[in-house]
Amino acid sequence: MCFCDTSTLAKYYVPEKESSSVRLHLDQENQVMVSELARVELMGVFHRRLRERKWNRDEFMAVVQQFSHDDIEGHWSWLPLDGTIVEQASKIFIALPDSVFLRSSDCLHLVTALYYRIKEIYTYDAHQIQAASVLGLKPISISV
Repeated sequence: MCFCDTSTLAKYYVPEKESSSVRLHLDQENQVMVSELARVELMGVFHRRLRERKWNRDEFMAVVQQFSHDDIEGHWSWLPLDGTIVEQASKIFIALPDSVFLRSSDCLHLVTALYYRIKEIYTYDAHQIQAASVLGLKPISISV
C-alpha cells in the first residue's frame, strides 16, 4: 500500500526519466491510494502537454483513455477530498514555519495523507518534500 501525489502519478503516464521505475513500483503495490484532487491535477498535466505541443491530440486522447481504463480497473484507490480535509488544510498554514513554501493543492495532498493516517507520501515535488517532512510525513521518490 502506498499514497501518491500527482507528481508521482503523472510519471506513471508521462514519459520522464523516472517513469519506468514508477510504473514498475506502483504496479507491484497491492493498493495505490491517491487524493481525488489528483484526478483533476493529472488531467491538467495531460492538457498542458497538449497545449505545449509535446503531445498531439491523438497522443493526448490515448493517455486519457489509458488513465480512464486504469481507473475503471481499480488501479487507483481514490481518497475523498471532503470538507474536513479542506478545513484542516486551511489551518496548516497558521502553524507552518514561514520558511516553508507550500502551495494549496500540495497542502491538500499532505493533509489527505495525515487524515487517513498514512505515514509516507510518494512525491517528486521539492516543495512538497520539504513540507511533508515538517508535517511529520516521510516523503519518498522512486529512484531510477
